[in-house]
Amino acid sequence: MGSSRKIKVGVLTSSRADYGIYQPLLRKLSCEFFFDTEVIAFGTHLMDRFGHTVDFIYGDGFRVTEVPGTMRNGDLPVDIAHSMASTLSAFSDFFKRKHYKLLFALGDRYEMFSAVAAAAPFNIPVAHIHGGETTLGAIDNYFRHSITCFSKFHFTSHEVYRNRVTEIIGRSDNVYNVGALSIDNLKQLELLEITEIKEKYNIDFKKPTVLFTFHPETVDYKRNKTYIGEILNALKKLDGYQILVTMPNADTMGALIRKELIKAKAGQPNIITVETFGTLGYLSAMKHCSFMLGNTSSGFVEASYFSKPVINLGHRQKGRIITPNIFTVPIKTDAIVQAIKKIESSDPVKVDSIYGTGNAATGIIQILKREFDLNHG
Repeated sequence: MGSSRKIKVGVLTSSRADYGIYQPLLRKLSCEFFFDTEVIAFGTHLMDRFGHTVDFIYGDGFRVTEVPGTMRNGDLPVDIAHSMASTLSAFSDFFKRKHYKLLFALGDRYEMFSAVAAAAPFNIPVAHIHGGETTLGAIDNYFRHSITCFSKFHFTSHEVYRNRVTEIIGRSDNVYNVGALSIDNLKQLELLEITEIKEKYNIDFKKPTVLFTFHPETVDYKRNKTYIGEILNALKKLDGYQILVTMPNADTMGALIRKELIKAKAGQPNIITVETFGTLGYLSAMKHCSFMLGNTSSGFVEASYFSKPVINLGHRQKGRIITPNIFTVPIKTDAIVQAIKKIESSDPVKVDSIYGTGNAATGIIQILKREFDLNHG
């Protein structure tokens, strides 16, 4: 028999990146009678210098509770460690007051790891999204696999990643390949046309545009100063393009990269910087750009949906599945320039969808209803 009880669900989100991915799941959860859903916003969402993106969540109409005091200023290793400790401490008090039957955690961020670790003594079941993926150039790799070990339910984006989760936890129960929530977004959202982007953001995609995002490599973090120098030298050679820069996450040495990009913008008129687009704006920019450049995970999942050419820089995303639209090159000026020339001289590549059909949110909810023995009526 099904149950008429409500399950109190908390959805952990610490940044613009994971919130954008969560959106189709949040929309469906909010329509489900049996799930009493609350968005738990913390991390850079609450910081002005990262755009205070919690405002986007309120604007979307979801119920939000904030957990302040989780992030410290600074981006050196000692600052990251202090932020991890602050996050764990803040959430230990938070979970003492709040009583969730299920938590959602997405991805691999250090602050997400700390929030999940704080939930463990309270025996709150965790559903992990995007587990099993590998990024050898970022310390996020450690945190992603650790979150997997803390979690009871696992929702992966590909069968390869489902298999890796089963290897990590040593069993296959509660491990499901549902596809990527980002594909749900792309199937459901009515993306902006070029004229609408111009009106909303004053960015003209009639001009050939490079969508650029570079996050620090956090394993060998001391090399980031050299890396951003090589990249900026390459950007100077991009005649005929406008370069649309989305700013890096709060990672080790992220402030250095941010500072150098702002400085480059001052001396290079074809560079446009944006702190955060929101999901609709970013995906619309991806649809209309000439190609992507950088080392963001969206160059792997979302870009494959558009068959968009991607120049993937360095090792941060090493270990992810490579589709035919992705060209991985060292972070060296000449290599970047040569990759751009290769894209310009090559025919477009059609990429088959490997991250599901756009029904990930529905699959997740159906599985959880079954696991919690809820009435589907």
